[in-house]
Amino acid sequence: MVKQGTFREDLYYRLKVFPIHVPALRQRTEDIPRLVRHFTALYAQRMNKRIEVIPPETMDALARYQWPGNVRELQNFVERAVILSPLSILRAPISELEPFETLKEPHVPMNGLAEVERDHILGALEASNWVIGGRNGAAERLGMKRTSLVYRMKRLRIIRPGAVPQKRTPSGAAGDDRVSRPL
Repeated sequence: MVKQGTFREDLYYRLKVFPIHVPALRQRTEDIPRLVRHFTALYAQRMNKRIEVIPPETMDALARYQWPGNVRELQNFVERAVILSPLSILRAPISELEPFETLKEPHVPMNGLAEVERDHILGALEASNWVIGGRNGAAERLGMKRTSLVYRMKRLRIIRPGAVPQKRTPSGAAGDDRVSRPL
């Protein structure tokens, strides 16, 4: 990172007094139950709740998940679970742990960043039921203007599954900024 110029050299050497390698959480699955119990107790205490039981199926799902966001993602997930738990049993939304699979066009060459952007936009579109603009639309979920989202969708060739592509009229008014819907 220093050679690439993305990290200050003086700061790097200040921090490199004693290097510590901490493997990713997905490589330390045996730590997950202990961390879940710790974060559950911590957030239950903060919220004046009494969580006494963590169901085995919840713990199994948490141990199987890859945790791309490492411990911070696990911590946030457990906090949300404590918030959602009305009684003394931890009710974790384990359905959120399933990886989101999108339909990818194999013939579209994209770099890694474009693929990530495409997947992110598709996730927001699916979550908003393919509504682009408006109060609960995908653009608001992504924190961008509707026109910016439409532009990115065109650039990344994102169309609604089962949609019939619309043709432009000479005036260009054939719904250029709308996602076409099946008939």
